[in-house]
Amino acid sequence: MNILTMLWNNLRRGYQTLLFPARPKITARFRGLVEFDPRHCTGCAICRMRCTSRAIEFKAGKGEFTWSYNPGQCTFCGRCVEGCIEHALKEGHTEHALSQQEDTPPIYTTQGELKKSYTVARRPPAAKAAAAPKPAATPAKSAGVDARTTAGQEAGATPVAVVTPAAGGAQ
Repeated sequence: MNILTMLWNNLRRGYQTLLFPARPKITARFRGLVEFDPRHCTGCAICRMRCTSRAIEFKAGKGEFTWSYNPGQCTFCGRCVEGCIEHALKEGHTEHALSQQEDTPPIYTTQGELKKSYTVARRPPAAKAAAAPKPAATPAKSAGVDARTTAGQEAGATPVAVVTPAAGGAQ
C-alpha cells in the first residue's frame, strides 16, 4: 500500500479516538488534594519532612511561619496528613491542621496556578500534664555486685546482678 492510499483512508474514516471527559474519573485509591487549616497548625513542619514530592514548603520566621502547598507537584500519597495526625495525637490535640478532599482532582493550565500559601502566627506548644514522680529505687551494693531493677523484676522475675570490678583489682 502506498502512502497516498493510506493517507486517503485515514482522512475518510474520521476520528478514531474518544474525546477526553471534562473531569477525569477518580480511582478508588485517590486520596485528594491536601487542605490546610491554619487554626490547628502548631508549626512543627512534620508535613514538610514527610512530603516525598516536595510539594509542601515551610519557612520559619520569628513568631510566625509560612506554609505553602503546590498541588502540581503533589503525588497525593497522604504521608503529610498521616504525619500531622500522629503528631497532633502525640501532643494531645484532637484536631489537626491537614486533611484531604476526596473529590475530583483539579484541572489547571499553568504551573503554580493552584499553589496556596499561608502565613501563620506561631502558637506556643500545649502544656503536658505533669507525670507523677517515681519513687527512687535504692540498689543494693555489696562486694562489687550491683543489683539493678529491670522491667521484668517489677513483674515478679528474679533481679539482674551486674558484677563490677573492685577498685584497684585485676580485670
